Order: sequence, then structure tokens, then C-alpha cells
Amino acid sequence: MPRPLVRIYTDYKSPYAFVANKRLFELEETRGVELEWLPYTLRVAEFMGTVEERTPHFWRKVRYAYMDARRYANAQGLVMKGPRRIYDAFYSSVGMLFAQRLGIFRPYHDTVFRKFWSHELEIDDLAAITDVITACGGSVSEFEAYVNGSARVEHDRIIDEAEALGVFGVPTMVFNGELFWGGDRIDMLIERIERPETIEAALGSRHRKSV
Repeated sequence: MPRPLVRIYTDYKSPYAFVANKRLFELEETRGVELEWLPYTLRVAEFMGTVEERTPHFWRKVRYAYMDARRYANAQGLVMKGPRRIYDAFYSSVGMLFAQRLGIFRPYHDTVFRKFWSHELEIDDLAAITDVITACGGSVSEFEAYVNGSARVEHDRIIDEAEALGVFGVPTMVFNGELFWGGDRIDMLIERIERPETIEAALGSRHRKSV
């Protein structure tokens, strides 16, 4: 019998996506769901504006957000250092898609998050992401061919589909057409998963798509 599907949109440069990973992976073990991980590469300038446009109020909010995320990180024994600059996470995002096809998603995913937030990895450096892929068992030539080939079209299609659903930030979980934004919504997501009628609807939807 197919398991209920939870789609997760994430971005390696999001502190809140980083600290939500543990509970999200636990859903597979404790709730019997299937997780589908997809990139939602945040365009920082689009929703935060340029550095010159940011007000003192904005920076107070940013400092608090990182402090708050660091609390969650510390509770999990994770290292979280503040980002050194603004990053374009495209290479790391398409690395996620490539790793899934090779069956090396979890080691890739964990490595990229851990190394980025401990300042050991530049996620917008193709060579650095390629090193992670190869360390996890992937091929340099195949990954570079993907990056230079269909990766951009696939990446942008996923972003467009996410925004059509209403996604605007990460982590965002989608279950049975309903969106849950942020790690603090995981309990609400679990409540929806445990509703018998919701599970039945989700299973029925997946069955109809497979026939």
C-alpha cells in the first residue's frame, strides 16, 4: 500500500530549513510517510531588497532570526555559524536533484547542510558541490553534464510549480494540497497526517495518479 506523501521544499542557505531536517526525517520513521524533497532556491534580494535598502528594523529582525535558529541548532548539537555573504544556491539545489537520482540524497543533503553552516562549503561554487557529489559516490562528468544541460530548466520548473502552489519560503511542507511553512508547523502537519479521512484522501489521490 502506498504511503502518504509529504513534499518538502528546502534551501541549503536557510537556517530554519537546516534545523527542521531532524524532525522532518523522523516523519518517515514515526508516521510512515514518504518524503519528497525539492529545492526552493530563495532569491534573497527579491524579498529582502538590496543591502542599501535595509533598515535598522530589518537588521534587528535578521539578528533575532539567526539567534532563534541557533537555539534550535544548539539543542540538536548542530554547528550554525552566520553566513559570510549572500549566496546563490543553484548548484547545491540541482546537486540535490542529481543526488536523488543516484540514490545518494541523504548523505549529500546532510553533508551540504552541515558543511555550509560550519563554513566548510561554498554552496555557489560548482567545484565544491562537485566534490560533495563525488565523495558520496557520484560522477564528476555526469554531474557537470547535468549542470550544463537540463539542470537550469528543471530547477526553474520546480520553482515555478512551487510558487503556483503558494510557496514563498522554506521549509515548506505540502500534504494533500495543504501548505505548512516553517519547522514550527510540523506538529500541525502531523495532526493532519493522523486524520483518517486526510490519509484516505491522500492515498486515493496517489492511486488515481498511478492508474
